[in-house]
Amino acid sequence: MNKTIRRASVFALLLVLALLVRATWVQFYDGKALADDNDNRRNAIETYSRPLGNIIVAGNAITGSTRTKGSDLAYKRTYTDGKLYAAVTGYASQAYAPTQLEGIYTDLLNGTDTQLKTVLDTLTGERADPGNVLTTIDPAVQKAAYQALGDKKGSAVAIDPKTGKILAVVSTPSYDPSSLTDANTAGTAWKQLTADKDKPLTNRALRQPLPPGSTFKLVVAAAALENGLYKNVDEDTDSPDPYIMPGTTRPLANENKSAPCKNASIRTALRYSCNNVFGHMAVQLGQDKVKAMAEKFGFNNDKQDVPVRAYTSVYPSHMDQAQTALSGIGQFDVTATPLQMAMVSAAIANGGKLVSPHMVSQITDSGGDVLHNYDDSAGTKQIVSSSTAEQLQSAMETVVKDGTGTNALIDGATVGGKTGTAQHGENNSKTPYAWFTSFGKSDSNGKEVAVAVMVEQSDAARSEVSGNGLAAPVAKAMMQAALK
Repeated sequence: MNKTIRRASVFALLLVLALLVRATWVQFYDGKALADDNDNRRNAIETYSRPLGNIIVAGNAITGSTRTKGSDLAYKRTYTDGKLYAAVTGYASQAYAPTQLEGIYTDLLNGTDTQLKTVLDTLTGERADPGNVLTTIDPAVQKAAYQALGDKKGSAVAIDPKTGKILAVVSTPSYDPSSLTDANTAGTAWKQLTADKDKPLTNRALRQPLPPGSTFKLVVAAAALENGLYKNVDEDTDSPDPYIMPGTTRPLANENKSAPCKNASIRTALRYSCNNVFGHMAVQLGQDKVKAMAEKFGFNNDKQDVPVRAYTSVYPSHMDQAQTALSGIGQFDVTATPLQMAMVSAAIANGGKLVSPHMVSQITDSGGDVLHNYDDSAGTKQIVSSSTAEQLQSAMETVVKDGTGTNALIDGATVGGKTGTAQHGENNSKTPYAWFTSFGKSDSNGKEVAVAVMVEQSDAARSEVSGNGLAAPVAKAMMQAALK
């Protein structure tokens, strides 16, 4: 073989090898990427070729699947009481990416989760039968929150302090996820929902942090007791009234001008919601100690998964003393979700221990065998000492019995709470946010619940916007349902 033929043969062989490598690359790498592409309609056809698994509340499926007509997508998702549970389920749509639990457990619900595969499925490459998601939601508490919020723009969360189980997640105004499931009609519904100024697709309970106002005073009080600034909730504080914020000529005014806020004890200051006490207390402690306590409760945690990821509740850094004073009353750049403020009350109610909040109890395969039990894996952290928790429980009970939270009183139950009315807009030019966070303990059956409610907007006159007037009745309805 002469030199020219040998070189041509080697070149031809290299071309063949290059083609083989490229074909292998396309088949096993690019092929997988193309198969996984969200725009690959084959994926949607496969996903909706048969019914999906279900999301379960108290033993009953609140989702389903129904046959379609005239479409290559054989099934579409359906919802029972869709508006009631939208903040829990989210939606599984033929046209849009799934959200909330539908999004977190997409693979489990469509049968592609590797946990579902049997040996035979692995060998044949067949898709397994879909699994189910069992939630911790209590339908009575969920319904109580939804009905009590009514046409208000707001949200609510309820947690069992002893187990961390989330009993209710409600955001209003809500929407019907069924309107987004069919690819042929979802576009029109999507335009209407995204154009709505009230933002019904926003999960306000988990994913809209707002200034928590005076409910944050519980965190400051906890920091004061834990750091030894004051021995107990009945010791007089060093709290001038009026309190002029450091570096300014501006007093930190109290809503109730006649309240006994000068040098008031923590109990009295919570009862009357004295701004001067907690603003000065935050400055006395310093922002680092307040921040450390806030972070123990869950603030500044950007990985708060329940399992839906909640937006971060924020306690800021790098403040001057005047800003630190404002942070002590839940203003300046302090923000919190209702989930976060429910966690604060849950930890206080549970002897200072916070059990990781979660709204999924178990995931199972199609036969009901448990793949993961989240109740067993919920972690517990000691946030404050049992003594501090007991002190704060007592002070919160005073708020409900004799203070700003009387609308939350429940016969046959011990209830503690804290109201909040957070400023909104420059110079408080917009309608304030009404907050209430609380705990309830049945006097007869041992049941407990922690609740946080935020009313962002209602038809009440501005002068009537308060945590006790708008949010506390919602919390009361939820606690009554949970404690039965």
